[in-house]
Amino acid sequence: MSLLITDECINCDVCAPECPNDAIYMGDEIYEIDGDLCTECVGHFDEPQCVEVCPVDCCLPDKNRVETEEELLAKLK
Repeated sequence: MSLLITDECINCDVCAPECPNDAIYMGDEIYEIDGDLCTECVGHFDEPQCVEVCPVDCCLPDKNRVETEEELLAKLK
């Protein structure tokens, strides 16, 4: 499943540069994740990099977007 960023985001700017798929962008008020691009870093890293660097733990699995590892790998850049 792809990830999402919750309203707890403090716009610290550390997650976007870490995303190997350029899935993170600045939304109207907080950073957001493009689910069509997010692979949870499958194929790049063992753990999602946004989760690793987020100081407020606001990068969470998007339960509305469940994907298999095969589907995530198909989205790799």
